[in-house]
Amino acid sequence: MSKLVHAMIRVLDETRSRAYYAEAFGLEVSDRFDFPDFTLIYMRAPGSPFELELTVNKGRDKPYDLGDGYGHIAFTVDDLEAAHARLKDKGLPATDPKSLEHEGQRLARFFFATDPDGYKIEVIERSGRFA
Repeated sequence: MSKLVHAMIRVLDETRSRAYYAEAFGLEVSDRFDFPDFTLIYMRAPGSPFELELTVNKGRDKPYDLGDGYGHIAFTVDDLEAAHARLKDKGLPATDPKSLEHEGQRLARFFFATDPDGYKIEVIERSGRFA
């Protein structure tokens, strides 16, 4: 049986990205591996086994082209309004909260944040399917 363990994104600046994910979502570095051409930084939320792998390719000085294939990663939170206000208070980009309905039932309440490299992050209120 398989087990989902991490998602990877390429980032331009390790310090900036680590700070963003720590400040915005409370992620902590769980491992860091430095190689001659790249560095891998694994971050996770306390109590969660799933990790976000930040890959920093050394010598790169221009932003990555995210193209039209990348979707997003998602975090759940207990209080959507509080999470949204916290990001906005810190000057971190976040869209207005909205609801997604399916067949007359609320599927999710959410907003999107954007990290320093332009990756979209869905922030979903913990309830229903996402409890």
